[in-house]
Amino acid sequence: MSLFEQMANVMRIRDLRRKILITLGLLAVCRVGVYVPLPGVNVHALGEFFRRLSDTAGGQVLGLVNMFAGGALSRGAIFGLGIMPYISASIIFTLLANVVPSLEALRKEGAAGQRRLNQYTRVATVFICLFQGMLLVRGLYAWGVVEPGLTASTLGSVKFMLTSGMLLMAGTMLLMWLGEQIDQYGIGNGISLIITVNILARMPYAITELRQQIATAESQQTAILKIIVLLALFVAVVVAIIYITRGERRIPVQQQKHVRGPKVYGGQKHYLPLRVNQAGVMPIIFAQSLLMFPGIIAMAAINALEGRGESFWLRFFQWARDAVSGRGGQLTVTYTVLYGALIFFFCYFWTAVMFNPRDMSENLQNYGSFIPGIRPGKRTADYLEGIMNRVTVAGSFFLLAIALMPMIIGHYMNVGRVATFYGGTSILIVVGVTLDVVRRINDHLEMRRYSGFAAGAGGRRRSRRR
Repeated sequence: MSLFEQMANVMRIRDLRRKILITLGLLAVCRVGVYVPLPGVNVHALGEFFRRLSDTAGGQVLGLVNMFAGGALSRGAIFGLGIMPYISASIIFTLLANVVPSLEALRKEGAAGQRRLNQYTRVATVFICLFQGMLLVRGLYAWGVVEPGLTASTLGSVKFMLTSGMLLMAGTMLLMWLGEQIDQYGIGNGISLIITVNILARMPYAITELRQQIATAESQQTAILKIIVLLALFVAVVVAIIYITRGERRIPVQQQKHVRGPKVYGGQKHYLPLRVNQAGVMPIIFAQSLLMFPGIIAMAAINALEGRGESFWLRFFQWARDAVSGRGGQLTVTYTVLYGALIFFFCYFWTAVMFNPRDMSENLQNYGSFIPGIRPGKRTADYLEGIMNRVTVAGSFFLLAIALMPMIIGHYMNVGRVATFYGGTSILIVVGVTLDVVRRINDHLEMRRYSGFAAGAGGRRRSRRR
């Protein structure tokens, strides 16, 4: 079956068609706010400031936030904070639910407890937005990217900062609400789709930059060869991410047999899937954030010491800046070792937070299931933990390779921002969300007995005769 026939099948299902159109419409609204600037911000001056700052550690932090916001931060828009405050609040409560007994009890209450946790997350998002919004507003006007008509007294007033901060908070809360509407009425995870669209919105700028490099290249044959190599690398990276993302270690599980009268119930065999990349994209985000802060501190120290002449501390902070920032896509041994160690640590840390072998062992025992050859209880928990530890090693090496790929390509091929689409957080999020959306569409198609996107042939499936 061709792709056009599969798309026609999608459009034939009224409920699925409505969900897709609602999702596309809400995502379009998310992009509108990127072009609505805050009052008094000079958009052109702010864009130039971001270009000058791109090679510094502080510029890497702002660049990461700007990527998740779809370029709204570099435009000084009301969606400048993006959806990151909500994600930060969600991560905070996910971690707290494992250490605070009251939150852990709420999480185990099911749907009602999850609604309470979601409400707490929304309230925390409001405070995080106000704090980050006022800091961002103060930074924008401290960087001198404002319209000439505004006076210093106006910019420094609490009223002006609070008003602008509340605009940024309103933008984030609107994005959060739009994501929840996509969850309820659309298809896919709303928050993840918003981040994916924001990441893909930066692709035209990267392609334009690559086209300019090719047009100004000395040898057109070399430029064409570079394009072929980039396309081949992109396909290889995407295939590898799909393979690892869908990869899982299957643990055989068997149900106990129950005899009631002359009939025997249970005894079915199934499996417990353990994902290879259980931690997802979180280890890379944590490792990048943690490595950026020493670079920011080193840059501040260098700026303070440069006017005092050559000194031991000046050379030390210059070495520290080059070691932890990976400037210009250049990989140093220190940066690679630190980056890899942090990714490994956060892989195991996040897996330990999200995967609890003791709870899983208790659930198997409560439902009358067991792993053949393993005693229920503590031995099952130890068995699952040992397997998860070995699986996490493979996931950690995979994340390290994906995290270093953009810097390797950017260094050896000199392709600018195009390299960011070859690894790191961006491509992991885009591929993961795309797979999730395709899976949901396939579920809708197969419920109506149509072949999904992964099917090899056939149009509408015929029901079996009994």
